[in-house]
Amino acid sequence: MSSQLLIVDDERLIRWSLEQTLAKGGYEVSSASTGEAALAAIREDPPDLILLDLKLPDTDGLQVLRQIKELSPHLQVLIMTAYADVGTAVEAMKLGAYDYLPKPIDFENLAVTIRNALEASQLKRKVQLLSEKHLYPFHFDRIVGTSRGIREVIAVARKVARSEATTVLIQGESGTGKDLLAKAIHYESARAEEPFMEIACTAMPETLLESELFGHERGAFTDAKTQKKGLFEVAHGGTIFLDEIGDMSGGLQAKLLRILEERSFRRVGGTKDITVDVRVIAASNRDLRQAVDSGTFRKDLYYRLQVVTITLPPLRDRREDIPLLARHFLGYFSREFKKRLPHLSSEAERLLVQYEWPGNVRELRNVIERAMILEDTGDLLPGHLPPEIGGLAPSAVLPAPAFRLPETGVVLEEVEREFVRQALALTRGNQTRAARLLGLTRDELRYRVKKFGLNHKSEEDAE
Repeated sequence: MSSQLLIVDDERLIRWSLEQTLAKGGYEVSSASTGEAALAAIREDPPDLILLDLKLPDTDGLQVLRQIKELSPHLQVLIMTAYADVGTAVEAMKLGAYDYLPKPIDFENLAVTIRNALEASQLKRKVQLLSEKHLYPFHFDRIVGTSRGIREVIAVARKVARSEATTVLIQGESGTGKDLLAKAIHYESARAEEPFMEIACTAMPETLLESELFGHERGAFTDAKTQKKGLFEVAHGGTIFLDEIGDMSGGLQAKLLRILEERSFRRVGGTKDITVDVRVIAASNRDLRQAVDSGTFRKDLYYRLQVVTITLPPLRDRREDIPLLARHFLGYFSREFKKRLPHLSSEAERLLVQYEWPGNVRELRNVIERAMILEDTGDLLPGHLPPEIGGLAPSAVLPAPAFRLPETGVVLEEVEREFVRQALALTRGNQTRAARLLGLTRDELRYRVKKFGLNHKSEEDAE
């Protein structure tokens, strides 16, 4: 598809000459002799690039440039004038002109400038699309729910995002969406264009977690063959999300406290203090107050973190949101699996609403994904739901245990290894989906894959 160019000049001979030359270059070219005609053409069908003369019979070219940028900020404009002077050129560039071309036009230079301007415009559009694609899912507006509990959470989180608060604590049961809320806080804040780094504090041994968080110097330990920056250093200016901070060791808790208080740290094996500007969002599915009382979590760190605390309600306490979430996930997986969006039957909806959801939103998502795989009738029916949900009577409560311990006992680590292996086999090595099946984060699954030596080829790697 050829690019559309608009020539705005009051001299007929110049318009004709430019039209002929640029048409031969493969462009679709139109023209206007006045600023008013140019603006009308832009409103009707915006071109990809405009060649604009600064001297027009009805208005000043700089004024037209201002109006063009108001109509379409990303539209590329090349300024042409026989009255070239530095002041006018600088003003045009400040207003957003891509370049400044003196008359008479050097057609060879013009061809190169147009090509560069169009390539720059295409690159900007790609970056904008990628940015919107990346940021959009993590805005507060994308958090599904109208219950009072979730509305109160979002209201507090919005204030936190707009504030200068550098520490935030998010508490809630596993699967309530603590990571999604953390990302929304980051991407709705002034730090949105800076890095968002996340790590699960329970997913790796203490020494490895310390290196991941703070980095290390070359030779700090046996395998430290090069210097490595840690997540705190990489996240400078942005946000670091520490998931399941309640599982962090006492030694690392002390180092984290120092960062929160002094905004500086040292790499493992380092002697130089590194100062960072980072917002720390910590999350835990444990009651950290109880952990402080039991002596497993530092009191001073707890008080430093809980200046701003947001508690996400479990799904069973916001049952009015369950149909909304179910339909949201149905829409997502219908696109994911390229299937027609099924209708959620009233009986299936009733069963979903009355279930206790010990795994919260994550469990609901997994149930809908399973149902979408099984559904082939155009309706999502009770038979598409797992037995513990679809087989419930209206008065039923929590389901019976899905697995029973044999009288001879088991080796728990072997059971864990087998379930990880089965999850990878079911998902053909896709670690994201395997983690979802097991109720783990991807980091937690990766740790277990490495621990058990399960080297499945991942679909993600193949892609």
